[in-house]
Amino acid sequence: MTSHSQITGWANPPRPTELAHRLLEDVLKPGDHVIDATCGNGHDTLFLARCVGDAGRVLAFDVQEAAIHSAKQLLQSKGVDARVAFHCESHAYLAQHTAPASIAAVMFNLGYLPGADHSIITRSSETLLALEAAAHVLRPGGWLCVVCYPGHEGGDDEAAEVGRWMEALAPVGWRVARYGMLGTRRPAPFLLTAVKPG
Repeated sequence: MTSHSQITGWANPPRPTELAHRLLEDVLKPGDHVIDATCGNGHDTLFLARCVGDAGRVLAFDVQEAAIHSAKQLLQSKGVDARVAFHCESHAYLAQHTAPASIAAVMFNLGYLPGADHSIITRSSETLLALEAAAHVLRPGGWLCVVCYPGHEGGDDEAAEVGRWMEALAPVGWRVARYGMLGTRRPAPFLLTAVKPG
């Protein structure tokens, strides 16, 4: 009998962020331009910077200066900080920093900054604006990856609204999918992906 790990390469079902990385590393190429819409401590930013190489570019957004500082330190320690432009502002303004249809992928890792004030969270009002902006700047065939966290206060509403927004893309040609655990005691994080038509 074939095991789960033989099929997927994982001993256990992957966390949503791990799955997002696995999906994107198969499609991103050196020289691509990408966006980390919620850079936090910089782990997704680092992943994206490694994918796009020296010829690529990462735009990284966060509203917390502490997050930007932490992310910069991480990328400097790995020698890839020159590939990243950091913006300490809302991801709702991401379209102001790049041309339409120029971005290969946009990542969102919603919720709060690990190790920081848990009352500072992403909010659906800003997130939906940022998703609209992301859809505008993605090139045809570009990927949108959103990790949602319904298990914290405010996260359930945001996850539901983001899910509805993503579902509305399917009838206009986007390939939309949801990945997550079922039957958990608490609402589990999940990954939403959408690939732009074209």
